[in-house]
Amino acid sequence: MNSKFKPVIVEVPQSHEAIRGRGASWSPANRFEKLHVDLTDPEVVDLDRDSDETPRRRATQYFRDGTRTIITRNTSPDVGFETSLNPYRGCEHGCIYCYARPTHEYLGFSAGLDFESKIMVKTNAPELLRRELESPRWQPQTLVLSGVTDPYQPVERKLRITRGCLDVLARFRNPVAIITKNHLVTRDIDILRELAACDGAAVNISVTSLDSSLQQILEPRTTSPQGRLDAIAQLHAAKIPVGVMVAPIIPGLTDHEVPKILDACAKAGAQFAGYTIVRLPWAVAPLFEHWLDEHFADRKEKVLGRIRHLRGNRLNNSQWHKRMTGEGIFAEQIASLFKIGCHRAGIGSRPTLSCKSFRRSTDQLRLFG
Repeated sequence: MNSKFKPVIVEVPQSHEAIRGRGASWSPANRFEKLHVDLTDPEVVDLDRDSDETPRRRATQYFRDGTRTIITRNTSPDVGFETSLNPYRGCEHGCIYCYARPTHEYLGFSAGLDFESKIMVKTNAPELLRRELESPRWQPQTLVLSGVTDPYQPVERKLRITRGCLDVLARFRNPVAIITKNHLVTRDIDILRELAACDGAAVNISVTSLDSSLQQILEPRTTSPQGRLDAIAQLHAAKIPVGVMVAPIIPGLTDHEVPKILDACAKAGAQFAGYTIVRLPWAVAPLFEHWLDEHFADRKEKVLGRIRHLRGNRLNNSQWHKRMTGEGIFAEQIASLFKIGCHRAGIGSRPTLSCKSFRRSTDQLRLFG
């Protein structure tokens, strides 16, 4: 059979019930595949609808990523960086709204359960990074960890790939900006403090909600809200520039929390802040809609209605300058709420990281030549 016509068999729980510890409860069809078989379709598979069997847990699998380059470049005017570094593809955190979910489809996986249970691991990332920074073609600039998936997802405790990359960045004194939802970032305070001493580090802790019960179903394998506040406090105490990303703001569900999040993070030590509004590209839209059915059926139409209002009567609008913040009256209200919240909390502007201390090992060798 021609490989491009191979069937994709997707295992999902009967009736797509919520799965404890997972954001998605099913795997929608991969948009690049020609055939998709849903094993919950009664016209395809004989299912026992009267069975009391609970949905089985899906174990996380890890696969070695054989990439040969590690620094990713983008030209988007909507993000504040040009280069980023992603040690992992896919993310076990399982945030149901994650805009990165569709990237898993390029690997032949689904944006649903596969995204959070089949993780590609770049075990050679530190060595690849060392080579790229050593190259004379590298123009020193801030690298973002990570631009797509979280660099501190659970398996990082064991694999320590992100820490290895930070160690390389510290040796070169190349500035880094981190975005994470995980308290594990505090493990690397020693390296971050070293980089911060030469204006080479800043950490953004992402906080979507202060409601732990909501966090557990919205972002099932992330650090609790209190744990994130503690991470901010520890980073601040270590004199590492730290801020909060109120992201994503979900209108009709979390937007009312914006002032409280900013206030709580400022009290913990956050010095700067940013925000984005939820984006639902490709398969993320049906996944999010189904998640609302499972957990907030009574608010579903309100939430989706406001998202459509923000997105030109669609669930997603990828247009430059609008995809992160939306447009219309609700977008303006959120922007105003965020601005006033920052002012009241005493949150300032982002720090400017410096490349002045950048060095290569070849540069050091020349001193002794």
